[in-house]
Amino acid sequence: MRIGILAGEPSGDILGSRLLAALRQRYPQLQVEGIGGPLMQAQGLDSLFPMERLSVMGFVEPLKRLPELLRIRRSLYRHFRAHPPDLFIGIDSPDFVLTLERRLRAAGIATAHLVSPSVWAWRRGRIHGIGRAVDRMLCLFPFEPDIYHQHGIAAEFVGHPLADEIPAEVDHGAARIGLGLAPQGRVLALLPGSRGGEVGLLAPLFLDCARRLAAADPQLSFVLPAASEARMAQLQALLSHYPDLPLTVVAGQSREVMAAADAVLLASGTATLEALLLKRPMVVAYRMAPLSWALVSRLVRTPFAALPNILAGRELVPELIQDAATVDALVAAMQPLLRDSEQARAQRQAFDTIHRSLALGFGERCADAVESLLPGARR
Repeated sequence: MRIGILAGEPSGDILGSRLLAALRQRYPQLQVEGIGGPLMQAQGLDSLFPMERLSVMGFVEPLKRLPELLRIRRSLYRHFRAHPPDLFIGIDSPDFVLTLERRLRAAGIATAHLVSPSVWAWRRGRIHGIGRAVDRMLCLFPFEPDIYHQHGIAAEFVGHPLADEIPAEVDHGAARIGLGLAPQGRVLALLPGSRGGEVGLLAPLFLDCARRLAAADPQLSFVLPAASEARMAQLQALLSHYPDLPLTVVAGQSREVMAAADAVLLASGTATLEALLLKRPMVVAYRMAPLSWALVSRLVRTPFAALPNILAGRELVPELIQDAATVDALVAAMQPLLRDSEQARAQRQAFDTIHRSLALGFGERCADAVESLLPGARR
Protein backbone atom coordinates (compact mmCIF):
# COMPACT_ATOMS: atom_id res chain seq x y z
CA MET A 1 0.00 0.00 0.00
CA ARG A 2 1.39 3.38 -1.05
CA ILE A 3 0.01 6.71 0.15
CA GLY A 4 0.97 10.19 -1.02
CA ILE A 5 0.35 12.85 1.61
CA LEU A 6 1.12 16.53 2.03
CA ALA A 7 1.00 18.81 5.09
CA GLY A 8 2.35 22.33 4.83
CA GLU A 9 2.44 23.48 8.45
CA PRO A 10 2.78 22.10 12.01
CA SER A 11 -0.97 21.83 12.61
CA GLY A 12 -1.25 19.67 9.50
CA ASP A 13 1.68 17.57 10.69
CA ILE A 14 -0.30 16.76 13.87
CA LEU A 15 -3.39 15.75 11.89
CA GLY A 16 -1.41 13.73 9.39
CA SER A 17 0.49 11.84 12.07
CA ARG A 18 -2.76 10.66 13.68
CA LEU A 19 -4.17 9.52 10.36
CA LEU A 20 -0.96 7.70 9.44
CA ALA A 21 -0.78 6.01 12.86
CA ALA A 22 -4.31 4.63 12.37
CA LEU A 23 -3.56 3.48 8.81
CA ARG A 24 -0.33 1.79 9.86
CA GLN A 25 -2.24 -0.27 12.42
CA ARG A 26 -4.26 -1.63 9.51
CA TYR A 27 -1.45 -1.80 6.94
CA PRO A 28 1.86 -2.49 8.72
CA GLN A 29 3.78 -2.41 5.42
CA LEU A 30 2.34 0.97 4.44
CA GLN A 31 4.66 3.16 2.33
CA VAL A 32 4.17 6.92 2.62
CA GLU A 33 5.72 9.72 0.54
CA GLY A 34 5.08 13.45 0.29
CA ILE A 35 5.75 16.38 2.58
CA GLY A 36 5.34 16.53 6.33
CA GLY A 37 7.05 17.37 9.58
CA PRO A 38 8.68 15.32 12.34
CA LEU A 39 5.45 13.78 13.62
CA MET A 40 4.49 12.39 10.22
CA GLN A 41 8.06 11.28 9.59
CA ALA A 42 7.93 9.36 12.88
CA GLN A 43 5.02 7.44 11.31
CA GLY A 44 7.19 6.46 8.34
CA LEU A 45 6.73 9.38 5.95
CA ASP A 46 9.52 9.91 3.42
CA SER A 47 9.35 13.70 3.15
CA LEU A 48 10.49 14.73 -0.32
CA PHE A 49 10.92 18.38 0.69
CA PRO A 50 11.25 20.07 4.11
CA MET A 51 7.80 21.06 5.36
CA GLU A 52 9.23 24.42 6.46
CA ARG A 53 9.53 25.46 2.79
CA LEU A 54 5.72 25.51 2.60
CA SER A 55 5.08 27.20 5.96
CA VAL A 56 4.50 30.77 4.81
CA MET A 57 1.86 33.20 6.08
CA GLY A 58 0.44 36.57 5.17
CA PHE A 59 0.26 38.20 1.74
CA VAL A 60 3.79 39.36 0.94
CA GLU A 61 5.83 36.34 2.01
CA PRO A 62 3.98 33.82 -0.22
CA LEU A 63 4.46 36.15 -3.20
CA LYS A 64 8.19 36.39 -2.51
CA ARG A 65 8.40 32.60 -2.27
CA LEU A 66 6.03 31.88 -5.18
CA PRO A 67 8.66 30.61 -7.69
CA GLU A 68 9.97 28.08 -5.15
CA LEU A 69 6.45 26.99 -4.13
CA LEU A 70 5.46 26.43 -7.74
CA ARG A 71 8.65 24.42 -8.37
CA ILE A 72 7.88 22.18 -5.40
CA ARG A 73 4.31 21.62 -6.56
CA ARG A 74 5.43 20.77 -10.11
CA SER A 75 8.02 18.37 -8.76
CA LEU A 76 5.45 16.62 -6.57
CA TYR A 77 3.08 16.26 -9.51
CA ARG A 78 5.79 14.75 -11.71
CA HIS A 79 6.82 12.38 -8.92
CA PHE A 80 3.33 11.08 -8.24
CA ARG A 81 2.50 10.83 -11.93
CA ALA A 82 5.59 8.70 -12.45
CA HIS A 83 4.95 6.65 -9.28
CA PRO A 84 1.17 6.74 -8.72
CA PRO A 85 0.11 6.13 -5.13
CA ASP A 86 -3.04 4.21 -4.23
CA LEU A 87 -4.34 7.45 -2.71
CA PHE A 88 -3.19 11.04 -2.32
CA ILE A 89 -4.22 12.97 0.82
CA GLY A 90 -3.84 16.73 1.12
CA ILE A 91 -4.04 18.31 4.56
CA ASP A 92 -5.27 21.90 4.90
CA SER A 93 -3.11 24.49 2.95
CA PRO A 94 -5.85 24.66 0.26
CA ASP A 95 -4.24 27.33 -1.90
CA PHE A 96 -1.24 25.07 -2.43
CA VAL A 97 -2.75 21.59 -2.22
CA LEU A 98 -6.04 21.73 -4.11
CA THR A 99 -4.39 22.50 -7.46
CA LEU A 100 -2.09 19.51 -7.01
CA GLU A 101 -5.02 17.31 -6.02
CA ARG A 102 -7.03 18.41 -9.05
CA ARG A 103 -4.20 17.50 -11.45
CA LEU A 104 -3.56 14.14 -9.77
CA ARG A 105 -7.25 13.28 -9.77
CA ALA A 106 -7.47 14.12 -13.47
CA ALA A 107 -4.61 11.64 -13.95
CA GLY A 108 -6.68 8.89 -12.29
CA ILE A 109 -5.29 9.04 -8.76
CA ALA A 110 -7.86 8.97 -5.93
CA THR A 111 -7.66 12.05 -3.70
CA ALA A 112 -8.91 13.03 -0.26
CA HIS A 113 -8.57 16.36 1.52
CA LEU A 114 -8.47 16.75 5.28
CA VAL A 115 -9.79 20.02 6.79
CA SER A 116 -12.45 21.79 4.81
CA PRO A 117 -11.67 25.34 3.69
CA SER A 118 -14.10 27.79 5.31
CA VAL A 119 -16.47 27.80 2.34
CA TRP A 120 -19.33 28.26 4.81
CA ALA A 121 -17.84 31.63 5.86
CA TRP A 122 -16.46 33.19 2.69
CA ARG A 123 -15.58 32.52 -0.97
CA ARG A 124 -18.28 29.86 -1.28
CA GLY A 125 -17.66 29.73 -5.05
CA ARG A 126 -14.47 27.76 -4.30
CA ILE A 127 -16.58 24.68 -3.71
CA HIS A 128 -16.85 23.97 -7.46
CA GLY A 129 -13.06 23.82 -7.78
CA ILE A 130 -12.89 21.64 -4.69
CA GLY A 131 -15.33 19.23 -6.32
CA ARG A 132 -12.95 18.81 -9.26
CA ALA A 133 -10.01 18.23 -6.93
CA VAL A 134 -11.17 15.68 -4.36
CA ASP A 135 -12.96 12.36 -4.22
CA ARG A 136 -13.75 12.95 -0.55
CA MET A 137 -13.57 15.90 1.84
CA LEU A 138 -12.85 15.06 5.48
CA CYS A 139 -14.49 17.66 7.73
CA LEU A 140 -13.66 18.59 11.32
CA PHE A 141 -17.07 20.12 12.08
CA PRO A 142 -20.49 18.45 11.83
CA PHE A 143 -22.20 21.20 9.83
CA GLU A 144 -19.68 21.09 6.95
CA PRO A 145 -20.57 17.89 5.02
CA ASP A 146 -24.07 19.12 4.13
CA ILE A 147 -22.57 22.06 2.26
CA TYR A 148 -20.60 19.65 0.06
CA HIS A 149 -23.49 17.23 -0.35
CA GLN A 150 -25.61 20.05 -1.77
CA HIS A 151 -23.05 20.26 -4.61
CA GLY A 152 -22.73 16.52 -5.17
CA ILE A 153 -19.34 16.26 -3.42
CA ALA A 154 -18.63 13.33 -1.09
CA ALA A 155 -17.77 14.59 2.39
CA GLU A 156 -17.57 13.05 5.84
CA PHE A 157 -17.43 14.43 9.37
CA VAL A 158 -14.47 12.78 11.14
CA GLY A 159 -14.54 14.68 14.44
CA HIS A 160 -11.97 17.08 15.81
CA PRO A 161 -8.65 15.86 17.24
CA LEU A 162 -8.69 18.46 20.03
CA ALA A 163 -11.95 16.98 21.30
CA ASP A 164 -10.19 13.61 21.70
CA GLU A 165 -7.10 15.20 23.23
CA ILE A 166 -8.76 17.41 25.87
CA PRO A 167 -10.52 15.38 28.60
CA ALA A 168 -14.17 15.93 29.44
CA GLU A 169 -13.14 17.35 32.81
CA VAL A 170 -9.95 19.36 33.33
CA ASP A 171 -8.25 19.68 36.74
CA HIS A 172 -8.67 23.38 37.49
CA GLY A 173 -6.56 23.32 40.66
CA ALA A 174 -3.70 21.39 39.08
CA ALA A 175 -3.55 23.93 36.24
CA ARG A 176 -3.20 26.76 38.75
CA ILE A 177 -0.48 24.96 40.66
CA GLY A 178 1.37 24.24 37.41
CA LEU A 179 1.40 27.95 36.55
CA GLY A 180 2.32 29.06 40.08
CA LEU A 181 -1.03 30.81 40.60
CA ALA A 182 -2.81 31.11 43.95
CA PRO A 183 -5.40 28.32 44.35
CA GLN A 184 -8.01 30.68 45.79
CA GLY A 185 -9.70 33.71 44.25
CA ARG A 186 -11.20 34.28 40.82
CA VAL A 187 -8.95 34.31 37.74
CA LEU A 188 -9.75 35.73 34.32
CA ALA A 189 -7.59 34.65 31.38
CA LEU A 190 -6.85 37.30 28.76
CA LEU A 191 -5.91 36.07 25.26
CA PRO A 192 -5.63 39.01 22.85
CA GLY A 193 -4.21 36.89 20.00
CA SER A 194 -0.85 35.61 18.80
CA ARG A 195 0.01 38.10 16.04
CA GLY A 196 1.49 41.52 16.60
CA GLY A 197 -1.37 43.34 14.89
CA GLU A 198 -3.99 41.51 16.95
CA VAL A 199 -2.21 42.22 20.20
CA GLY A 200 -1.74 45.88 19.27
CA LEU A 201 -5.46 46.33 18.70
CA LEU A 202 -6.90 44.05 21.39
CA ALA A 203 -4.49 44.01 24.34
CA PRO A 204 -5.09 47.65 25.39
CA LEU A 205 -8.85 47.02 25.17
CA PHE A 206 -8.57 43.82 27.25
CA LEU A 207 -6.33 45.49 29.83
CA ASP A 208 -8.70 48.45 30.19
CA CYS A 209 -11.50 45.97 30.73
CA ALA A 210 -9.40 44.11 33.33
CA ARG A 211 -8.72 47.35 35.22
CA ARG A 212 -12.45 48.06 35.44
CA LEU A 213 -13.25 44.51 36.54
CA ALA A 214 -10.49 44.55 39.18
CA ALA A 215 -11.81 47.81 40.64
CA ALA A 216 -15.19 46.15 41.16
CA ASP A 217 -13.81 42.83 42.47
CA PRO A 218 -10.71 42.87 44.72
CA GLN A 219 -10.60 39.03 44.63
CA LEU A 220 -10.10 38.98 40.89
CA SER A 221 -6.71 38.48 39.23
CA PHE A 222 -5.62 37.97 35.64
CA VAL A 223 -3.28 35.77 33.66
CA LEU A 224 -2.13 36.42 30.11
CA PRO A 225 -0.12 34.04 27.87
CA ALA A 226 2.46 35.54 25.48
CA ALA A 227 2.58 33.47 22.29
CA SER A 228 6.24 34.28 21.52
CA GLU A 229 9.22 36.33 22.68
CA ALA A 230 8.13 39.15 20.39
CA ARG A 231 4.63 39.16 21.91
CA MET A 232 6.14 39.04 25.40
CA ALA A 233 8.14 42.21 24.68
CA GLN A 234 5.08 43.87 23.15
CA LEU A 235 2.94 43.01 26.18
CA GLN A 236 5.56 44.09 28.72
CA ALA A 237 5.70 47.52 27.07
CA LEU A 238 1.91 47.81 27.33
CA LEU A 239 1.82 46.66 30.94
CA SER A 240 3.96 49.60 32.06
CA HIS A 241 0.71 51.60 31.79
CA TYR A 242 -1.09 49.22 34.21
CA PRO A 243 1.29 49.05 37.20
CA ASP A 244 -1.40 48.15 39.75
CA LEU A 245 -3.16 45.45 37.76
CA PRO A 246 -2.91 42.01 39.48
CA LEU A 247 -1.76 40.23 36.34
CA THR A 248 0.64 37.37 35.61
CA VAL A 249 2.18 37.05 32.14
CA VAL A 250 3.10 33.50 31.11
CA ALA A 251 5.34 32.42 28.23
CA GLY A 252 3.12 30.29 25.98
CA GLN A 253 0.95 27.65 27.69
CA SER A 254 -2.31 29.21 26.51
CA ARG A 255 -4.25 25.99 27.11
CA GLU A 256 -2.94 25.72 30.67
CA VAL A 257 -3.79 29.38 31.24
CA MET A 258 -7.39 28.83 30.15
CA ALA A 259 -7.66 25.66 32.24
CA ALA A 260 -6.54 27.61 35.32
CA ALA A 261 -9.05 30.41 34.80
CA ASP A 262 -12.66 30.78 35.88
CA ALA A 263 -13.52 32.55 32.62
CA VAL A 264 -11.78 33.72 29.46
CA LEU A 265 -11.75 36.95 27.45
CA LEU A 266 -10.19 36.17 24.09
CA ALA A 267 -9.79 37.02 20.45
CA SER A 268 -11.90 35.19 17.89
CA GLY A 269 -9.95 32.23 16.50
CA THR A 270 -8.95 28.64 17.19
CA ALA A 271 -8.42 29.39 20.89
CA THR A 272 -12.19 29.73 21.27
CA LEU A 273 -12.54 26.02 20.44
CA GLU A 274 -9.96 25.14 23.11
CA ALA A 275 -11.79 27.30 25.65
CA LEU A 276 -15.03 25.51 24.76
CA LEU A 277 -13.45 22.07 25.18
CA LEU A 278 -12.00 23.19 28.53
CA LYS A 279 -15.55 24.25 29.53
CA ARG A 280 -14.51 27.81 30.34
CA PRO A 281 -17.20 30.52 30.08
CA MET A 282 -16.00 33.12 27.60
CA VAL A 283 -16.49 36.44 25.90
CA VAL A 284 -15.08 36.75 22.38
CA ALA A 285 -13.91 40.03 20.87
CA TYR A 286 -12.11 41.10 17.74
CA ARG A 287 -10.91 44.25 16.05
CA MET A 288 -9.00 44.83 12.86
CA ALA A 289 -7.78 47.84 10.89
CA PRO A 290 -10.71 49.82 9.40
CA LEU A 291 -9.80 49.07 5.77
CA SER A 292 -9.40 45.34 6.47
CA TRP A 293 -12.73 45.31 8.28
CA ALA A 294 -14.43 47.08 5.38
CA LEU A 295 -13.20 44.34 3.04
CA VAL A 296 -13.76 41.33 5.31
CA SER A 297 -17.25 42.38 6.42
CA ARG A 298 -18.36 42.34 2.78
CA LEU A 299 -16.92 38.89 2.10
CA VAL A 300 -17.94 36.91 5.19
CA ARG A 301 -21.32 35.17 4.89
CA THR A 302 -21.69 33.62 8.36
CA PRO A 303 -23.75 35.40 11.05
CA PHE A 304 -21.17 34.52 13.73
CA ALA A 305 -17.42 34.94 14.13
CA ALA A 306 -16.79 32.73 17.19
CA LEU A 307 -16.53 28.97 16.65
CA PRO A 308 -18.70 28.15 19.71
CA ASN A 309 -21.55 30.15 18.18
CA ILE A 310 -21.02 28.64 14.74
CA LEU A 311 -21.10 25.13 16.24
CA ALA A 312 -24.13 25.91 18.40
CA GLY A 313 -25.98 27.64 15.56
CA ARG A 314 -26.90 30.47 17.92
CA GLU A 315 -25.28 33.17 20.04
CA LEU A 316 -24.07 30.92 22.81
CA VAL A 317 -21.21 33.22 23.85
CA PRO A 318 -21.11 37.02 23.60
CA GLU A 319 -19.09 38.13 20.60
CA LEU A 320 -18.18 41.78 20.30
CA ILE A 321 -16.67 42.63 16.93
CA GLN A 322 -15.08 45.86 15.69
CA ASP A 323 -17.07 48.92 16.89
CA ALA A 324 -19.09 46.76 19.29
CA ALA A 325 -15.88 45.83 21.13
CA THR A 326 -15.82 48.57 23.78
CA VAL A 327 -14.67 48.49 27.40
CA ASP A 328 -18.22 49.03 28.65
CA ALA A 329 -19.58 46.18 26.54
CA LEU A 330 -16.79 43.78 27.53
CA VAL A 331 -17.20 44.52 31.23
CA ALA A 332 -20.97 44.05 31.07
CA ALA A 333 -20.63 40.73 29.23
CA MET A 334 -17.80 39.45 31.41
CA GLN A 335 -19.07 40.16 34.92
CA PRO A 336 -21.84 37.51 35.01
CA LEU A 337 -19.43 34.84 33.75
CA LEU A 338 -17.04 35.39 36.66
CA ARG A 339 -19.80 34.24 39.03
CA ASP A 340 -21.68 30.96 39.07
CA SER A 341 -24.45 32.65 37.11
CA GLU A 342 -27.12 31.16 34.90
CA GLN A 343 -25.19 32.46 31.86
CA ALA A 344 -22.00 30.69 32.94
CA ARG A 345 -23.82 27.42 33.66
CA ALA A 346 -25.63 27.55 30.32
CA GLN A 347 -22.35 28.00 28.46
CA ARG A 348 -20.69 25.11 30.27
CA GLN A 349 -23.63 22.78 29.65
CA ALA A 350 -23.66 23.61 25.93
CA PHE A 351 -19.88 23.25 25.74
CA ASP A 352 -20.14 19.73 27.17
CA THR A 353 -22.71 18.74 24.54
CA ILE A 354 -20.57 20.13 21.72
CA HIS A 355 -17.45 18.43 23.10
CA ARG A 356 -19.15 15.04 23.01
CA SER A 357 -20.34 15.64 19.45
CA LEU A 358 -16.77 16.35 18.27
CA ALA A 359 -14.98 13.51 20.09
CA LEU A 360 -15.37 10.65 17.60
CA GLY A 361 -11.90 9.10 17.56
CA PHE A 362 -10.35 11.31 14.90
CA GLY A 363 -7.56 9.04 13.65
CA GLU A 364 -9.77 5.98 13.22
CA ARG A 365 -12.58 7.95 11.58
CA CYS A 366 -10.11 9.44 9.09
CA ALA A 367 -8.67 6.02 8.35
CA ASP A 368 -12.18 4.62 7.76
CA ALA A 369 -12.98 7.47 5.36
CA VAL A 370 -9.84 7.16 3.24
CA GLU A 371 -9.81 3.36 3.31
CA SER A 372 -13.16 3.38 1.53
CA LEU A 373 -11.37 5.00 -1.43
CA LEU A 374 -9.10 1.95 -1.72
CA PRO A 375 -11.28 -0.82 -3.22
CA GLY A 376 -8.25 -2.95 -4.05
CA ALA A 377 -6.68 -2.65 -0.59
CA ARG A 378 -6.09 -5.77 1.50
CA ARG A 379 -5.20 -5.79 5.18
